[in-house]
Amino acid sequence: MSILIDGKMLAAKLRGELKEKVALFKAEKGEIGLAVVLVGEDPASQVYVRNKIKACEDVGIRSFSYHLPAESTQKEVESLIAELVASDKVDGILVQLPLPKHLDERKILKLIPPAKDVDGFCAENVGNLAMNRETIVACTPFGVMKMLEEYGIDPKGKSAVVLGRSNIVGKPMAMLLVNADATVTVCHSKTENLKEVCAGADILVVAIGRPKFVTADMVKKGAVVIDVGMDRDENGKLCGDVDFENVKEKASFITPVPGGVGPMTITMLLYNTYIAASRR
Repeated sequence: MSILIDGKMLAAKLRGELKEKVALFKAEKGEIGLAVVLVGEDPASQVYVRNKIKACEDVGIRSFSYHLPAESTQKEVESLIAELVASDKVDGILVQLPLPKHLDERKILKLIPPAKDVDGFCAENVGNLAMNRETIVACTPFGVMKMLEEYGIDPKGKSAVVLGRSNIVGKPMAMLLVNADATVTVCHSKTENLKEVCAGADILVVAIGRPKFVTADMVKKGAVVIDVGMDRDENGKLCGDVDFENVKEKASFITPVPGGVGPMTITMLLYNTYIAASRR
């Protein structure tokens, strides 16, 4: 039976520490501000934005929320971003994705300077990560590294497999593990012998968006399994990319869904905003 990596508990602990840091910063240098931009009426995005705004309030970060209609033009969105970039009150800018299809997402995100890119998505921040330089790191992979650290799991010398190659999770996750001296393999839909590759991992990070895709026969006995997925099973119940009930019998450590990686993502967004303010 594996040990559960409790992301909810760790997120609460880190937010408590961050609240103290933010209070001290505010006493010495003033407010910390995060601007959140939502375009359109996507229900999931609206929930995420509400959660981010509430999380800001919890730790003492001031949030600026901008909700634009779905039919907003490229020029209107770009104009808002330009205002936020110029504002001294805004330390971090977050554009909630996905954007409506008629908008050029890449062009909009490119307007956010590295110093205010609290998502860690811009080319300069990603490049710094690849070169193992101090930088702002994508929130979910950053949260995973904090979880490993909290539970005394050192990637050094370990075989790590990252299942998924997105710019948001897979690629930055792989770079963080490489920087932590793991030997890393990145797998995806074109990978041959996927089951065998995953079964060789000491640390398996799964982020592919396919419910219960990773089964027990894909997991090495005693492996650390990190499930980044957030899916619905055949009954509509929330689940991850890992077949949790069966895999937990083989893993040494495993993250549940919900209550695993999810709570860490917003916590690391707050942490990134604090870092951005500290460097201004």
